[in-house]
Amino acid sequence: MSSKKKADFREEDLYQPIYDYFSGLGYTVRSEVSHCDITAVKQGELIVVEMKKSLNLDVILQAALRQKLADMVYVAVPKPGRELFSKRWKNLSYLLKRLQLGLIVVSLKEDCSYAEVVFEPAAFDMCKSKKQSKKKRQELIKEFDARYGDFNTGGSTGKKLMTAYREMAIHTACCLMKYGPLKPKALRQLGTDEKKTTTILRKNHYGWFENISRGLYDINEKGRQEVEGYTELYTYYMRLIEEKKPE
Repeated sequence: MSSKKKADFREEDLYQPIYDYFSGLGYTVRSEVSHCDITAVKQGELIVVEMKKSLNLDVILQAALRQKLADMVYVAVPKPGRELFSKRWKNLSYLLKRLQLGLIVVSLKEDCSYAEVVFEPAAFDMCKSKKQSKKKRQELIKEFDARYGDFNTGGSTGKKLMTAYREMAIHTACCLMKYGPLKPKALRQLGTDEKKTTTILRKNHYGWFENISRGLYDINEKGRQEVEGYTELYTYYMRLIEEKKPE
């Protein structure tokens, strides 16, 4: 059996497989009732299905509005190929669940098309969702706490973001600029991060540091120029380490 290409099918091609699915469950099915794409009724229960050629925010909004009328609402789209494993599909599926909407995908074949329910409309468990995201939440709070200040502009793109790691690297660089070549132990005595100082120097992610001898590091000219460009942080860390001297 061969699948229809996206350009070859119409939105109404989704109707018959969905009709067959709900009819098989004992529902009476009608199309285009009061601007709803598909309505299905059984024993007083009203289901509405909104169809689209692709899963997008427009159809999700449309389905959310139908929740004012129906007991359960589904969004129905053609079954995707690779997109089924994309981050976008995953995020939109999360949004559907968050809104307590169901999702139906329709496999469109030349000789046999059929509908399958990916997930039913169901109450969303926010507590469970947060528990599943506990690790990401902890990482977010850790990153927040590790920042000295707010040096990013919300919504900006294409710009270098100030991260906690970059701040640690700037702190390390400032110590080397003030006191010259130092070992990780001496840098930690000046207040650099207990766990990441050695990693920052060895990985040298920004290309600022040089290992001039075993365990001894210095900052290069590139590092000096770039670190001085972070004026506020440069000034802050230079003041912070002014009263400290490495042993």
